[in-house]
Amino acid sequence: MQNDHTQRQEPPARLSTDEARSAVGLNVVRWVLLISLVLAILALSAIWITGALTTPQADHNGVVSGQATPTS
Repeated sequence: MQNDHTQRQEPPARLSTDEARSAVGLNVVRWVLLISLVLAILALSAIWITGALTTPQADHNGVVSGQATPTS
C-alpha cells in the first residue's frame, strides 16, 4: 500500500513576489536604516562637539589646568 502523497504529482506553486512575501516591497527597511544612520551620526557629532566645547583649553604655555605636569 503506497502513500497517497507519492501517487499524486501536483505542479509546483506559482506565486508572485508579493504573494510569496505576504507583503508589498516598499523599501521600508532601506528608509529605516538610512534614517537611523543619519540620527546616529547627528547624535555622535553632538556628543563630540559638546565635549570639545566643555573641555578646558590649554593655557598660554600649553598646559591644561587640572592635569599633572610631566616629570623629567
